[in-house]
Amino acid sequence: QVQLTESGGGLVQTGGSLRLSCAASGRRNTFISMGWYRQAPGKPRELVATIAVGANINYADSVKGRFHISRDKTFNTVYLQMSDLKPEDTAIYYCKAQSAGWRTEFWGQGTQVTVSS
Repeated sequence: QVQLTESGGGLVQTGGSLRLSCAASGRRNTFISMGWYRQAPGKPRELVATIAVGANINYADSVKGRFHISRDKTFNTVYLQMSDLKPEDTAIYYCKAQSAGWRTEFWGQGTQVTVSS
């Protein structure tokens, strides 16, 4: 089985920065994409940013220009650099990876990001 472990969440003031990391472990897998999603209380989970093979990157409009997604060479770790954070960025941030072949999706347990005003 594949495990995704997120880290880097925490409490930050408005305008601050955080860097999230997501590392894959367990059964060896080839991922075709990895990304970050978030869920605020009472709201559905939403896409934040994804990165796919060929360095295809997609951002939610709400984070463009403030967040930057990147990955390591092995495509087993993905990062999310978040800058100019706003209270509306407060949410649990989840990592997702999609495998090649069967396109299986794997999710992490999430890491809390709280932005105080």
